[in-house]
Amino acid sequence: MKFTTKSDIEAPLDFAFAALTDFDRWERSIRRRGATVSRIETEADPAPVWKTEFTFRGKPRSAIIRLVQSVPDKRLVFVASGASLDAQTTLDLIALTPKRTRLAIVAEMKPNSLAARLFIQSLRLARGKVQKRFDDRAAQLADEVSDRYRTV
Repeated sequence: MKFTTKSDIEAPLDFAFAALTDFDRWERSIRRRGATVSRIETEADPAPVWKTEFTFRGKPRSAIIRLVQSVPDKRLVFVASGASLDAQTTLDLIALTPKRTRLAIVAEMKPNSLAARLFIQSLRLARGKVQKRFDDRAAQLADEVSDRYRTV
């Protein structure tokens, strides 16, 4: 299942990219929401990898998140792997004007188990509601980056 959205950020392209790659800030944000996150450091793989543990629908879950592609000032691609679901999220940045950037997000989920297939099916049935929440969260992210730029 795939979700896409676009939001405009009132900040230059380089600032927006730097804000989106501020991984320490992302980690703090995840911890504030009640999940645990730890960065896995490996010398063989210089790209960031995180192990996350969280509660979803009353059950403890875990996932490994990898940054698989980073094109400076253009694109970030993350892959999350869990026990029953894999997801890929792509963040593309496009300069609209010198002080305005468009953030395009594509998130795609693929089930690995029957339970995950049922979960994906329930998302399909509520697609409008889920898409609105996805759009709202992307707009909130764009607003946060814009606010950070205004305070700098």
